Amino acid sequence: MQKYSVPFLVVVLLVGLVACAQTGFMDLYIQSIVLFMGINIILSSSLNIVNGYMGEFACGHAAFMAVGAYVSSTLNVWLFTQDKFFGPPVLSPDLALYFFPVVLLAGGVVAALAGILIAIPSFKTRGDYLAIITIAANYIVTSTIINMDSIGGARGFMGMKKILFAMSDTVDLPWILIWVVISTVLTIWIIRRFVSSTYGKGIIAICQDEVAAEIMSVNTNKMKLIAFMLSSGLAGIAGGLYAHILGYINPGSFGILKSTECLVMVYLGGMGSLSGSVISAILFTLLLEVLRFVIPWMDTVMHWAYLLPDGYHLSQVWKWVFIPMILILLMQFRPEGIMGNRELSDFFPKLKKFYSFK
Repeated sequence: MQKYSVPFLVVVLLVGLVACAQTGFMDLYIQSIVLFMGINIILSSSLNIVNGYMGEFACGHAAFMAVGAYVSSTLNVWLFTQDKFFGPPVLSPDLALYFFPVVLLAGGVVAALAGILIAIPSFKTRGDYLAIITIAANYIVTSTIINMDSIGGARGFMGMKKILFAMSDTVDLPWILIWVVISTVLTIWIIRRFVSSTYGKGIIAICQDEVAAEIMSVNTNKMKLIAFMLSSGLAGIAGGLYAHILGYINPGSFGILKSTECLVMVYLGGMGSLSGSVISAILFTLLLEVLRFVIPWMDTVMHWAYLLPDGYHLSQVWKWVFIPMILILLMQFRPEGIMGNRELSDFFPKLKKFYSFK
């Protein structure tokens, strides 16, 4: 029973979410929050491989998200939809349901290959220098997309909603919700397996002391290459899902602000804690939604108290003042994050009696 408890809970969660979405118990707004929670869990946990477990400081995670988003979106639109640039569909739209995970995976593979761009400089640099390189990589990717008119350039790329409609026409289910839940669970499982494997122990050794790890026969270059490729590949899959949820993407969606979101989630949850990444992604998503309602309320209150001039109104941009302030407070009073480098089972050891998650 201990062996099957986690798969059983995952199936119950998936069936419950699909049933709530199909019966209207969960409206589209709640569904979108659940979807973005899943995307943020994938992003924060994948970045935690590099920044948390390996101890490097990468700041351009949105670049890999962009690669995955554009590759999977372009492939899906080219294969299954009528498009002004690509012309008639190559395959029947009915096949979109069956090929969607393959196309999503293709986006992840291309993003993983792009991760080599970061992995190779990381052989010689660490800390601040690697941060600068990853920021530069983020700008290189977005600037390259801006100059590619075939995928919309600065105007952006759309048509992904047609894929979701084609899948729903084949079988009437909330397919994007299903794929996001499956991808999130698989991401957590893959990272859990990775960090408990020989490779995982290798990158943890690099985090502790890279020179000592090399003396102990750890192939640090190979470990870094694998860690960066896994991290960027998972970010690419998150990007593909993100693009299909929105139905429209542009290079501005994957700028340095998006990379900052990923960093905030990783440091909020705790470096080297998978449980922390999951918890911080959920809290961060909820915080963004709470601020969406709190900021107009604050605007009204401050105007009522004559604390703001009549011609000035607080906009949603102010959430990017409040969120860094929360991060600064966290760094002051709990610099290790919510979970530190521990997992949920370390706080509640008796839970191990009821599940096995390997």
